[in-house]
Amino acid sequence: MSVLKRPILTEKATALSNLGKYVFEVSKTANKIEIANAIEKMYGVSVASVDTMRAIGRKKTRMSRGKAISGITSTYKKAIVTLKKGEVIDIYADTV
Repeated sequence: MSVLKRPILTEKATALSNLGKYVFEVSKTANKIEIANAIEKMYGVSVASVDTMRAIGRKKTRMSRGKAISGITSTYKKAIVTLKKGEVIDIYADTV
């Protein structure tokens, strides 16, 4: 199983990319060293630091045909990767 799942492309993540920080969804069992090695191998850049956090799943309810359907979103882990000065990842070139 791959350590990196996908880059997270939100407004906040895009604002962080101007500071040399990039956000990725990663495997729940991945540690900071594995994440740094995967980023360096995939994108050919030097990683300065990695910060990780778990986004806990939350309850969501929606209406369907007059009934309320409730469920829970998935829990996932994300990593904020800070690159060394002058390094850049072109995430938008990888997306289709």
